[in-house]
Amino acid sequence: MSREVRLTSADRVIDPQSGTTKGDLFDYYGRIAPVLVPHLRNRPFTLKRWPYGIHGEAYFQKQAPRGMPDWIPTRRFTTHPRGGGSREVDFPLVDSREALLWMVQMNCVDMNAWYSRVDKPQRPDFVLFDLDPPDGEFRLAMRAAHLLREALEELELRSHVKTSGSEGIHVLVPITRRFTFPETHRFAELVSKQLAAENPGVITTEWLKRKRVGVLIDYHQNGAGKTLASAYSVRPKPGTPVSTPIRWEELTPRLDPGRFTMDAVLRRVEREGDLFEPVLRGGQSLGAALRRLERAVSPRP
Repeated sequence: MSREVRLTSADRVIDPQSGTTKGDLFDYYGRIAPVLVPHLRNRPFTLKRWPYGIHGEAYFQKQAPRGMPDWIPTRRFTTHPRGGGSREVDFPLVDSREALLWMVQMNCVDMNAWYSRVDKPQRPDFVLFDLDPPDGEFRLAMRAAHLLREALEELELRSHVKTSGSEGIHVLVPITRRFTFPETHRFAELVSKQLAAENPGVITTEWLKRKRVGVLIDYHQNGAGKTLASAYSVRPKPGTPVSTPIRWEELTPRLDPGRFTMDAVLRRVEREGDLFEPVLRGGQSLGAALRRLERAVSPRP
């Protein structure tokens, strides 16, 4: 069975600032696929399509598009739209380089998939801490991220960090697949609120932007059906930066997330390999840490 992906409109400019074209994306994803695809494999995938470039209107598509090649597998899950009710959706699975390239042909810029895999859809592989700083405050996000890392280490949990591809930071805690989304959400909530209480002006859990002071840790991102732009995804931002795994010791004021361009990331991966590979191995239990956090907030008799 032929799996050739035919690219059309290769010269279409996706980002006028960098001059990035659809063909550039196709080339990048074809080359980065060996380290990116493992982070998407067996995870329900949502297409975020940008047919008119990153300054045009985008739309999400969960249902596998008509005409999708039959060599791209799908899995059916029940979803619950915000308007109420339920809907059966056939989600694509991006399990190969060719499937990844087909998503580029469908005008996907970044690659968004579930936190869980199809064999255990209610059991996520990781807890996500999504750090969203005020505009122009990436250094504050760095400070918040290191405070978060210290809190996780006190709970005897290792974490891994990547740039979001904008001014934000993603911190992932890989876990064994024994915990549910309500449990991972509760864990993230307790850690985030404790940090906010201890570090006012640096960390907040206030969702309303007009009331927010400091870096938001959005623990609500830990929910069934939520998606995350994978490591090595190009982000639909001016300059088309890449969401890039980094070492904790690299997270210093000298770090400029904008320097992680497609070419720079390809060179970096060739030199250092996949720094996010440990996330795929999981292996950490949340049980003891969650019980410790719950005891800290429970009223004493």
